[in-house]
Amino acid sequence: MKELVDKINVAIGEFSTNANAQVENGNKAAGTRARKASLELEKLLKEFRKASIEAAK
Repeated sequence: MKELVDKINVAIGEFSTNANAQVENGNKAAGTRARKASLELEKLLKEFRKASIEAAK
């Protein structure tokens, strides 16, 4: 589960960096990368939820 949390933290960092670049600098390519990172983050968070529920049983 620690490995999964590490992956989530990396994805959050990528999203944050690219989203800020889009908002602050108007960088359209960074917006595309931020959207891609958000999709990956969504998958990882769903996986975390499953693992967390299993660990709580």
